[in-house]
Formats: sequence, structure tokens, C-alpha cells
Amino acid sequence: ATVALFLSQVVRWALPPRRLRPSGATPRMGVYAGAGAFLGFFLIPVLGAIPGFMAGIYLSERLRLGRHGEARAALRTAMRSGGSSVLAELFTCLLIMGAWLGAVLWG
Repeated sequence: ATVALFLSQVVRWALPPRRLRPSGATPRMGVYAGAGAFLGFFLIPVLGAIPGFMAGIYLSERLRLGRHGEARAALRTAMRSGGSSVLAELFTCLLIMGAWLGAVLWG
């Protein structure tokens, strides 16, 4: 777990700084993205968190904007303005949670 957290920090320093608020990110988008990553993590073990995160952002924007093209453009904007940094941190937390759950269940 400590190594995963350390690697997460190294990756986060390499990514561009977060500028989520100016790009139009809302708390609702964060909830959708987090829920999508969580579901994806368990539906497609481990690697599903990445498409789940992006699907959550897309769904949030599709509900807000109503059109596919606009939601897709908003997803690109969100990922470029700091979504990749948030995804790296969330993915690390999900990996640690999965390792902990595996240790508890299979001991």
C-alpha cells in the first residue's frame, strides 16, 4: 500500500496541475465519475476503473448538456484540465482498497 501511494504521488507530479473548477467541473460530475470508477473496478476487475471513471463523466455531462457531441467535448475538456490527475489518485485508492479487501477475505 505504501509503495502504491508513493507511485501515485510520483505520477501526480508528472501530470499537469488540476484546473477543474475553471473547466466547469461540478461536484455532481465528481460523484458520477467516482461511482463509475468504483463500478468499473469491480465489473471489469482493476482496469475497469479507467473506462468507468470516463463513463461517469460522460454520463454526467450527457445529462447536463443533452447531446452526445457536447458531452464528448466536455469529457475531453475535463480529462485535459486535471481529470487524469484525479483518475490517478482514485485508481490508487481503489487498488489499495482492493488489496485490503483481498487480504481480509482470503487472509
